[in-house]
Amino acid sequence: MDIELRSISKRFGTVQANDSISLTVHSGRIIGVLGENGAGKSTLMKILAGYQPADSGDIVLDGKRAHYVTPQDAIAAGVGMLQQDPLDIAPFTVIENFIYGRPGGFFVGRRAAAKQLSELSRRFGFELEPEMPVASLTIGQRQQLEIVRLLALGVKTLILDEPTTGISAEQKHLLFEALRELAQHDKMSVLLVSHKLEDVIALCDEVIVLRAGKVVGAAQMPTTTDQLVGLMFGQVLTPHQRPPVAIGEAVAQMDQVTLRGRRVTVEHFSMRVQAGEVIGLAGLDGSGQELVLRACAGLVKPSRGSIHVGGKVMTGKSYREYLRAGVAFSAAGRLEEGLISGMTLTEHIALASTQGALIQWGAARDLTAAQISQYNVRGKPSDEIQQLSGGNQQRVLMALMPQKPLLMALEQPTRGLDVDSARWIWTQLLARRENGTAIIFTSPDLDELVAYSDRIFVAFAGQVREIQVTQAAHEHPDALIDRLGRAIGGDFGDAAIIAGEAR
Repeated sequence: MDIELRSISKRFGTVQANDSISLTVHSGRIIGVLGENGAGKSTLMKILAGYQPADSGDIVLDGKRAHYVTPQDAIAAGVGMLQQDPLDIAPFTVIENFIYGRPGGFFVGRRAAAKQLSELSRRFGFELEPEMPVASLTIGQRQQLEIVRLLALGVKTLILDEPTTGISAEQKHLLFEALRELAQHDKMSVLLVSHKLEDVIALCDEVIVLRAGKVVGAAQMPTTTDQLVGLMFGQVLTPHQRPPVAIGEAVAQMDQVTLRGRRVTVEHFSMRVQAGEVIGLAGLDGSGQELVLRACAGLVKPSRGSIHVGGKVMTGKSYREYLRAGVAFSAAGRLEEGLISGMTLTEHIALASTQGALIQWGAARDLTAAQISQYNVRGKPSDEIQQLSGGNQQRVLMALMPQKPLLMALEQPTRGLDVDSARWIWTQLLARRENGTAIIFTSPDLDELVAYSDRIFVAFAGQVREIQVTQAAHEHPDALIDRLGRAIGGDFGDAAIIAGEAR
């Protein structure tokens, strides 16, 4: 399907998200859409996919002007979008979400739908059990479900917003091969919004770059990472410096804990976290690293063993008690767990900062304005949180964090962020580290794990092993990245076993 966008404009209050954008996408092409957080990429794609109307401009599909006002209309016209935070229905099962939205609704044949789901899942290497509740899926699995659902609905243009977050290297390879086949043989148009420049270089035929709501550049592939970064930010970014910090006393400790999840059990896990230390947790979704991280914040309670924070026994205590003990937690799903859709920035700041029963709204608005300035959030105190870009939502989450926590437990802290925004987040985190805060984080990005971790633990099917990180590894990371990649797939080599196998 050929797509033409003509002078698309969209404003949110004082923010000009899209400013008279015009571009053409030919069928059979895979186009990367790049730009820093807040550049207008997601807004433009949501307009194309029917999630929000443009203030002005036209969408032309195969030479005909399109008129649609809902995502269902767009899908009927052949345009489907996988958003960064999949819009599924948590109480439904996988097969019910797969069926949802197609003509006939729940009256369509479940057996035929289940067969189609199985065939599409097999094609992409996804593991989706039809009767599994969607609420039990990881973010990566929820993205996978939405991809196969859109393909089953017969879309001719597929928009993907950060589709490789949380899926394995093998799944990404299979997905990319399928997208290439769909573009080359089925003449499908594919638009890839991604901050993973290596994915754009590996997959796309060309890229367009947005900055401040305008198209500022384009490039035919192949090209280099430096060239893409230069187009996005107007300059090549220098390597991020990680200042040395003296490691202090232990702030948290797990002793022989057993952590039971829906799909995997981590047994006999022990870990000591020291002040100023950064610990990275690697592994495919559902391998056990999420259990370890959430146990650090009291969100997963061990069935055996003990947990200490700040010298106090915390085994079995609530999340709120962990907060009082100095543990700050941030979830990968920003709008699912970290923030509250429909609430303004001021309301978020008020909830996080108010100590008593009454909220002083004048003081809350002043504090919100100060936090917006300090954390460079592109938004106003009265803006609802879902109106912000992913990068700005992440900045708000950082503003909600205490300044000097004992321990920060972070799920994918730079998920979906551009290079510059990710560097900014780590600047804030490392500043807290210099004040003695310990950090433990998960990430699917091996480069990020190697760049910022003092120690790295890898989880595979409930086994957790520590991979040694040396100063030489920070200076020459390729060998360590290769070793981590093999460990994530189960090849631990001679790494030390920290926990037992899954049951």
